[in-house]
Amino acid sequence: MPTILLVEDEAAIADTVLYALRAEGFDAQHCLTGQDALRAARGQHHDLAILDVGLPDIGGFALCRELRRERDLPVIFLTARDAEADRVLGLELGADDYVVKPFSPRELVARVRALLRRTQGHAEPSSPRATGVFEHDAEGLRIRYRGHALDLTRYEYGLLAALLARPGAVLSRAQLMDRVWGDALDSGDRTVDTHVKTLRAKLRALAPDADPIHTHRGLGYSLDTAER
Repeated sequence: MPTILLVEDEAAIADTVLYALRAEGFDAQHCLTGQDALRAARGQHHDLAILDVGLPDIGGFALCRELRRERDLPVIFLTARDAEADRVLGLELGADDYVVKPFSPRELVARVRALLRRTQGHAEPSSPRATGVFEHDAEGLRIRYRGHALDLTRYEYGLLAALLARPGAVLSRAQLMDRVWGDALDSGDRTVDTHVKTLRAKLRALAPDADPIHTHRGLGYSLDTAER
């Protein structure tokens, strides 16, 4: 069952689109803001995104760029504007389709089906990405270290994947909290330290003399992916 990410801040429109998608057998997830969408995308695989251009926090065009940092996600833009410049900008960003409000939910669902047929019919599985001593299979949510598959919890995987996305860069606890624990509102900064500790233990079990996660006192953590 294809999973659709709908990002729309107008409740009436969102409810109508969700009903139409689910009636046609799609698994649809709704987010009101761009930040909610980014958190949802980190925790779940989506086959296609429907993005409102005029979101209250992150514009739909900027959100499209962020969502596509990890994978080539098919995107349909929704907009109340019919200006040619907006359509051109959306298409230059790689939008697969552009729907102007008001629109027919049935037509939108038909466009979703057509787009999925085009993209999934020609899609090839993405290969794991090797970065130094690590190999990250983002689609399969798996990470290998020095040739060994790591047995990671959800948050350990998210933490390592966030560090692996920017090798050598220092990420603060606040940045890691937002990227990994965005949906866990009751978690505190110490949660990051605790998971770094358990993650280090699993890495040292495979390479006792190596410590690729570096602590930067008062700043945060970074990941060294080089072979030693």
